[in-house]
Amino acid sequence: MGLDMYASVTSEKIPAVDFDAPEDITELFYWRKHPNLHGWMERLYRAKGGQHEDFNLTPVRLDEADIDALERAVNTDALPNTEGFFFGASQPEDKEGDLEFIRLARLAIKSGRYVCYHAWW
Repeated sequence: MGLDMYASVTSEKIPAVDFDAPEDITELFYWRKHPNLHGWMERLYRAKGGQHEDFNLTPVRLDEADIDALERAVNTDALPNTEGFFFGASQPEDKEGDLEFIRLARLAIKSGRYVCYHAWW
């Protein structure tokens, strides 16, 4: 039990938040117990109008501007300190994975695909 986090891609146009998984969705990246990234994604979800109270199994789409903002936050160690039951703790080595996700997300977006994030805890 714990915080499992997923980035996925689809060729189907998806809303900014709160959508059902498209048929062609595939996993792009996976994180385990990286709560600070999850906190950043939750803030993005709320900013885009997401209403689910606990942000669990709730998707948010990431566009190019979101990926740029995430890269700035990762590179400046500005992901928000986030805690939760069974969330674990973010580690300095998570930064390398975050930057790899950013690279993969940019490639997916440039190829016309949509990137989204959701977590299960």
